[in-house]
Amino acid sequence: MRTRLAAALVSVLALTLTTAGCTTASPGSAAPRRPAAATGQADRVEPLTDTPQPRLPVTVSSADGRKVTVAAARRIVALSGSLSEIVFTLGLGDRVVARDITATFEQAAKLPVVTRNHDVSAESVLALRPDLVLAETTTGPGEAMDQLRAAGVPVLVVDPALGLADVGPRIRAVADALGVPAAGTELARRSQQRIAAVRKEIPRHTGKPRVAFLYLRGSASVYLIGGARSGAVSLLEAAGAVDAGAQSGLDKDFTAITTEALAQAAPDAILVMTKGLESVGGIEGLVRIPGVAQTPAGADRRVVSVEDGVLLNYGPRTDQVLKSIVTQLYGGDAR
Repeated sequence: MRTRLAAALVSVLALTLTTAGCTTASPGSAAPRRPAAATGQADRVEPLTDTPQPRLPVTVSSADGRKVTVAAARRIVALSGSLSEIVFTLGLGDRVVARDITATFEQAAKLPVVTRNHDVSAESVLALRPDLVLAETTTGPGEAMDQLRAAGVPVLVVDPALGLADVGPRIRAVADALGVPAAGTELARRSQQRIAAVRKEIPRHTGKPRVAFLYLRGSASVYLIGGARSGAVSLLEAAGAVDAGAQSGLDKDFTAITTEALAQAAPDAILVMTKGLESVGGIEGLVRIPGVAQTPAGADRRVVSVEDGVLLNYGPRTDQVLKSIVTQLYGGDAR
């Protein structure tokens, strides 16, 4: 996601979003309702009951086309929050020696951070003497990754998560590299079963709400609406909703918010990251962004907020994310 956002931010930071908002509410707005509250679940991962013992060495295929041989996995550096989450949930968190800035869950909180503004510091990683680095195709800069390989450190690259279908493959890819394939199969099965259980709780009598995913960073005046490639489409569809940005014709990852784009999307609810919502001053600050108040979501103050570090991870906690979205969207209507 950070690569998609970085590309979008380059163009958006040059814009001054001062367009006046629409003067009339979108047709079909529902009666005002209280904003849904975010769930208060602890920001922790739930490891498997039995800690697996890695059987190494193994040689696995990396998403960058390389074959990677892992001889040991005693000192692991995972360069994304999602990959860290998988390692910890497999029960091997005690082997992780550093984290990416996006690994925000409680068990990883005390680990040293080896990224600067999402860029990897090869020197910081190498200083920790890792025997395995886990990365994504979006991890960079490329020079830093090349420096790690040149130092002889095995680097496994995993395809980025784009939707629910990626949960199982990503878990199994990490587990295979750590020499615990059976644990990977178990965790993938557990994750998929929990996601399926949440989906059964979605009210069947309710029409599909239109939900716009907004990326907000008020301190930098960055206000984006997600489109077909934002990563949120699969999650919203699983929650029984429609991605309003994608359906309105936004085919990129993120687009600068304009009153026209919001009017076209006409969301019934708005999905945001918790810190992003805080950065604009909460719900009242959100509806002051031009065009938001004139949408059905803005008129109803219908906002769904999920923690930044887990929203689009598509990993072992995706069922919790999905449950939070369902609960906030449907409230007492959820079974």
